[in-house]
Amino acid sequence: MPVYYDESAKTWFVKCYYTDYTGTKRQRKKRGFKRQKDAKDWERNFLETQQRDLTMTFENFVKVYNEDMKHRLREHTFTQKQYVIASKLLPFFGKLSVSDITPASVRKWQNELTAYRDENGKPYSETYLRTINNQLSAIMNYAMRYYGLKENPCRKAGSIGKSHAEEMQFWTTEEFKAFLEKVSNKPAARAGFLVLYYCGLRIGELLALEICDVDLEAGIISVTKSYQRLGAKDVITPPKTPKSVRSVSMPPFLGDELKAYIGQLYKPHKHDRLFPYTKYFFEHEIVRGTKDGNPKRIRLHDLRHSHASLLISLGLSPLAIAERMGHEKVETTLNTYSHLFPKARDEVAEKLQNCF
Repeated sequence: MPVYYDESAKTWFVKCYYTDYTGTKRQRKKRGFKRQKDAKDWERNFLETQQRDLTMTFENFVKVYNEDMKHRLREHTFTQKQYVIASKLLPFFGKLSVSDITPASVRKWQNELTAYRDENGKPYSETYLRTINNQLSAIMNYAMRYYGLKENPCRKAGSIGKSHAEEMQFWTTEEFKAFLEKVSNKPAARAGFLVLYYCGLRIGELLALEICDVDLEAGIISVTKSYQRLGAKDVITPPKTPKSVRSVSMPPFLGDELKAYIGQLYKPHKHDRLFPYTKYFFEHEIVRGTKDGNPKRIRLHDLRHSHASLLISLGLSPLAIAERMGHEKVETTLNTYSHLFPKARDEVAEKLQNCF
């Protein structure tokens, strides 16, 4: 279909007719294109997304996919998916028709990902490779379910990466105390890391805490929300799962630490965020506190693993740990930390022996 030139505005515009998904004929206008080519490209892509069949390019099918999924996913999850799609999927598959994506092309793409090395010679992690591959597979499954794609080429191509990191990192209490000494000149860092290590909160849960969420008298932290920084916007969402909404008891020394920290804040209001920072503040502090290699550097999320390890060493049951950590099922706790329960296994065998 032709595009048109607006003499008064000195720009090109599109006026096209299409049939929407309900079968209704509609007209669409779009103005302001500096070049005729830009207007024609926009019209072609627009009509392709309205046609919604598997001859459309992958990049246009992604627009259809996103239009549906953005209403079904948490904002933070949707934003993370967009980064993976834009940086890892569209550069390779974008101009291909969905129907032309084959197991062979998927394997070629997988090989490029596994061969990648950054400027320091470091490859993508196994878990990140799995995340990228799963995103492509999810889009192709969507094409099967709703647009008649006969098979998902990712299934024949096979997967790459691993769903879980091979080695879980954590700090012992002695290692954590050594780290804490190095960051204690910043009150927010000291208080925040104490909560992460001794309460096992996720970083988003910590950053969402308001002052009123800390009951110093009862020794309870109420976890009811999560915080993310998306672009230039602070976003507060429900926690990861329904079971993540929980009350976490504090040891008395932690209550004293938080009382002292809150007392240093300038005119604190009960609905002020207890830690008005982003996760990058705490990530930077981990780097600062481990730059000499003592203790070893771990990820921010590994503090949560450190808390679970501490609870296991203290002899708490998997059910109690699952409730404190906010796991949806106790099986999650057992599957994640099964290698840390050897003592529990030995105790079971011993008790069964005594029953004979």
